[in-house]
Amino acid sequence: MPRPIQATIHTGALRHNLARVRRAAPDARVWAIVKANAYGHGIEHVFEGLRGADGFALLDLEEARRVRALGWRGPILLLEGVFELRDLELCSRLELWHTVHCDEQIDMLAMHKTSVPHRVFLKMNSGMNRLGFAPQRYRAAWTRLNALPQVDEISLMTHFSDADGTRGVAEQMAVFSAFAGDLPGERTLCNSAALLRGGTGTLESGTGAAPRIASDWVRAGIALYGSAPDFPAHSASDWELQPGMTLASKIIAVQDLATGATIGYGSTFVAQRPLRIGIVACGYADGYPRACGTGTPVLVNGVRTRLLGRVSMDMVTVDLSAVAQAGGRAGFGSEVTLWGRAANGAVLGIDEVARCAGTVGYELMCALAPRIPALVTDEDRFTSACQT
Repeated sequence: MPRPIQATIHTGALRHNLARVRRAAPDARVWAIVKANAYGHGIEHVFEGLRGADGFALLDLEEARRVRALGWRGPILLLEGVFELRDLELCSRLELWHTVHCDEQIDMLAMHKTSVPHRVFLKMNSGMNRLGFAPQRYRAAWTRLNALPQVDEISLMTHFSDADGTRGVAEQMAVFSAFAGDLPGERTLCNSAALLRGGTGTLESGTGAAPRIASDWVRAGIALYGSAPDFPAHSASDWELQPGMTLASKIIAVQDLATGATIGYGSTFVAQRPLRIGIVACGYADGYPRACGTGTPVLVNGVRTRLLGRVSMDMVTVDLSAVAQAGGRAGFGSEVTLWGRAANGAVLGIDEVARCAGTVGYELMCALAPRIPALVTDEDRFTSACQT
């Protein structure tokens, strides 16, 4: 039989998260961001769960081809735009909308021969300092694009650098409004953090949120996959999000340790008392972070426990004491949830695991190894139960 590790993509949870995004921005259309192979989930795996979005946004032409091959006929946006002149030919064929963030992309449009003008999103660098025209040059770029017969509609776009933190978006919003406020065209401003933190009024817990940011399109990324964009300030459950992915494996061996026995490479964990441990088929070759160590949370048969010692290439070690203390039993073949949802409904947020590795949930999703098989399951009944 194959090795027992498996990723499960929860279609019902993706639908639930998309609905949650819509509640946060009821007057806006939603881009479902599926760059990086849908944040590591697989574009083909998430399509059914996210096809209720108004459009898909991604980075490269191959991903765009894959979305069109799935039968999607609605808008697709290239978030980084085109990289060379011939890319515009494929944009025409596939009816792709694309970002314009530099003079070179305007030059390419001016040279492009087409009978069907393009829908473009003109990006302002309002403070992120990655892509986009400087605010003082934004109007000139708009004027140049507006004069091209190759260009149809121009939408306006920026990206927030601190929507997930205390600095917030006020400064960048002020810049955008000052230099683009009177320009015509639809706006796309909010990412997941700006959307949730600025689009809800108040949280159920009573925590205040900023006023809603007006936007014709919102760009929902990490929230769709069930991760909190501002963790640890808020968890996924605070935002009423469900995990879009579960990474699970099984115990493949059990060891009983005496006091003073050690675990794994480097003997970094020393047992302070007799201890029963489980060996799990999962390691850094599967994409599980090597930086995780003793204390990283894990679920065994849905009971929260911890990793012990170092993560190795193909295995991790878990403490089975908590399972026994909870009145359960764990041994060979027991379910181990590395992140996501256990069979009994218990949830271990990917953000918690990522924090133990000194990183973010985005990276864990994207780092999932190709050798891990994926199962796509539709669990609307679970999602509905979580809403009650």
